[in-house]
Amino acid sequence: MSREQRVKVDAMLRRPRAEGPQSVEVLRAGFRALMDQMVVPDSIRTTQTTLGDRPALHVEPDNGAEPGTILYFHGGGWVFGSPETALCLTGQLVTKTGFEAYSVDYRLAPEHPFPAAIDDTLSAYRSLLDSGIDPSAIAFAGDSAGGGLTVTTCLAARDAGLPLPAAIVAFSPGLDATRTGESMETKDGIDPIFTREAVEHTGAMYLAGADPHQPLLSPAVLADLTGFPPMLIQVGTNEILLDDSARLAARARDAEVDVILDVTADVPHVFQSFAGGTLDEADEALDRAALFLNQRLRTRNPVRTSAR
Repeated sequence: MSREQRVKVDAMLRRPRAEGPQSVEVLRAGFRALMDQMVVPDSIRTTQTTLGDRPALHVEPDNGAEPGTILYFHGGGWVFGSPETALCLTGQLVTKTGFEAYSVDYRLAPEHPFPAAIDDTLSAYRSLLDSGIDPSAIAFAGDSAGGGLTVTTCLAARDAGLPLPAAIVAFSPGLDATRTGESMETKDGIDPIFTREAVEHTGAMYLAGADPHQPLLSPAVLADLTGFPPMLIQVGTNEILLDDSARLAARARDAEVDVILDVTADVPHVFQSFAGGTLDEADEALDRAALFLNQRLRTRNPVRTSAR
């Protein structure tokens, strides 16, 4: 682990930004510019496709995929982001596991508020099932808002009577629209990306007046996770959303769900984005995520026991 790397990443994320709430256009452009700086592996190929009624990006190892499918949900506060901005993460997971991935371009708020994103991700999952892929060979993965969607899409799938995927991997998931976690206060100023004001600004666009006190908006405090597949939740200590992960892991434990809460010290929100040489902890966390996925996805081939 490199303190110098962590300090450099923290400083990068603290570069001066305009004061006050930002417009949707500014938020989207700023996020694209940030994610354009991340390392995308060379050893992948991408194809535009469709899942359900939405565009999606199909990501494969350039030497051919092994049986196993990752359904990926990108981050961006349900307001910004795309499969392209998350390609550093999907590309790393594909490279490290050998599996294919589909990254869903779900509809964004404020144009399409709750529950549009969940409707789209559930439709994408239905599309994979309808194509003949066994749920035991599918994992949900996502970061930030997309990490939240791994959980809420699984809730929606269970409510719809669909078979559940084999595993969930969530990077720094957003899981509590009520914003009641203690880390919202204790990590204020330590978090180099988010403030309460910032997450409430984008959160209000997604809510569009909906009551946040419901499982599909605040699963960390309200969801019944009975019957959920094994979960890996990765989060950094320098996050105001830290307690979203901790409380969901506790709910999973209480529901007798296999869960790993993987906390890395002194790193920011979705630190895994800095893989590829920028932050050693990012590569190590993705190695652990790949190992988890290889152990959990059941395919016709023997289960892999180590990441690439």
